[in-house]
Amino acid sequence: MISWCSCLVIFCLLQASHRASGVAYNITPSEPLFPNQTLVSSGNIFELGFFTLSGSENQYIAIRERPLAYTDQSAKLTIGSDGNLKLMDGQENIVWSTNVYSRSNYTSAVLLDSGNFVLQDGNYGEIWGSFEDPTDTLLPTMEVGLNVRTGVKKSLISWRSDSDPFPGSFSTGMTSGTPPHPFTWNGSTPYWRGGQWDKSKFIGIPNMDQSYKTGFTVQQDPQQGTTYYSINRYDIFLYMFISPRGSLTIMRWDDGAKVWLMEWAAPNNTCEIYGTCGPFGVCNSLNSPICRCIDGFVPKSNEEWNGGNWIRGCVREMELNCQKNTSTSISTNVKKDAFWQMSQMKLPDSGDYVSDVEDEEGCESWCRSNCSCLAYSYVSTIGCMVWSKDLIDLEEFPTAGEDLFVRVAHIKAGGSRHRAVIISLSTIAGIMFFAVFVFVLCKWRANKTGNLSKIRRLLDSVDTLEKSTEPTQGNAWQEQLKQDDLPELTLYSFDSILLATNKFSTTSKLGQGGFGSVYKGKLKDGKEVGVKRLSSASAQGVEEFKNEIILISKLQHRNLVKLMGYCIEGEEKILVYEYLSNKSLDTFLFGWSFLSRYNYFSIIYFLP
Repeated sequence: MISWCSCLVIFCLLQASHRASGVAYNITPSEPLFPNQTLVSSGNIFELGFFTLSGSENQYIAIRERPLAYTDQSAKLTIGSDGNLKLMDGQENIVWSTNVYSRSNYTSAVLLDSGNFVLQDGNYGEIWGSFEDPTDTLLPTMEVGLNVRTGVKKSLISWRSDSDPFPGSFSTGMTSGTPPHPFTWNGSTPYWRGGQWDKSKFIGIPNMDQSYKTGFTVQQDPQQGTTYYSINRYDIFLYMFISPRGSLTIMRWDDGAKVWLMEWAAPNNTCEIYGTCGPFGVCNSLNSPICRCIDGFVPKSNEEWNGGNWIRGCVREMELNCQKNTSTSISTNVKKDAFWQMSQMKLPDSGDYVSDVEDEEGCESWCRSNCSCLAYSYVSTIGCMVWSKDLIDLEEFPTAGEDLFVRVAHIKAGGSRHRAVIISLSTIAGIMFFAVFVFVLCKWRANKTGNLSKIRRLLDSVDTLEKSTEPTQGNAWQEQLKQDDLPELTLYSFDSILLATNKFSTTSKLGQGGFGSVYKGKLKDGKEVGVKRLSSASAQGVEEFKNEIILISKLQHRNLVKLMGYCIEGEEKILVYEYLSNKSLDTFLFGWSFLSRYNYFSIIYFLP
């Protein structure tokens, strides 16, 4: 049967001016519809009639494959003697017919307020409806999908161009798998995919309204083999259509402005076009370039990839351990493959649903025990999904998305840690170089401007006291420092330092250098500190001690250790530093949650 053409002249909220002598409310054998008339729904919401596009010599109403001549004003849409709805040209030739069986010859055709054009019998029972044969437009309550048992598909099919309603190359429909996906095809090639249905939304559409603003519903009946989706909203006027260029668009009527507004469209960017980055490639519209390979994979063709042609995708860099040809006795010593976690992802196409798995741990266990399983994902509203084919149509979202776990060789999974160590050492070297540079710069500026005169006068006096042989040397140090106290520095007693470091026990010792040892201590107030005890046998004298106070007092930075105070008693010269209680700096520089693999290589590349 030739599909009914939904290329109707449709007006929402018809004005009274439309109700002329050419308006009809039903079609009967004695009251056909002519080109100078329109059929109006009872609530004056939809209007149907013959129409001609600008610059065209054809007119349309029922079928877009076989239009009528514009000059054929004797054409009519009528009810035949067999009760079928028929389109006839001026020579009484049947151009199109509903071609359905009816027990009653008394039938009529009406346009419902839903937009469905129906043929009904004498008891107003529906015999045929235009919603059963959609073209490029989906109205509320209209269904698009398929029946795998009968092979019947209900798909939206685009126009050939904006001025030609003939069927175009783009179509939109549903897959029959569990969970189902919405697709747009260009011919037979996938063009766009909306992702898996999770009982409230398609998870491949990150901005899909979860509050049912668009009212999408999916009905799947495995017993009957049917899968359909529809728009079930009656409080607003909206419709979906597939454009001649493959854009799936939702339009909403703004009653205040009396205009149609675009609510949503897909694909909206290059990453939303199916398989932009090829197998095992990930697309992110915020990155440049937008495509990258999954960790553990490399471009199949470096030349094409670097040239911006990513369609061939990526290949595995290292063979999976479970796929290696090893004997049973040897394979027990082979390290197991690992799973690389990818977050905020649009899950790939061609997955399988594992119905007998109840939680994420079970999903991982199932995939780990099956070498053919290349990836898995557990979504609470769907269940366990696994992939045994190439991972394609992967997209990384800035927000939302799901976790995908990709199987990689064990050595490859651990290789990232090795890279992190190398990068850590390189970065620390860079920081040390920067610290030395800052120290030299600060000292030069201080000597030039005299900003350190106060501290230098203090320490010069300390130098004089150090050279004296009087038995009250330690007390003289203390008195001088008290008189000229340094800002924000605390003078600690030697007893408090002994108590804090457990008498400089070996368990408190953190390390030892050329000028003395460093201990971890805990003050009476519970604060943890680092204690540097200058060795009396070291070569460091008053000048070095002086420079260290100058440097640390003035050179304060969030990534450098802060000098809290000092202790001078007898021959003891001690510096008290802030203790790094939150682990070392590399934890914050190289934690996996802070930097991506791309940023690591950027850092190591730009290190001086």
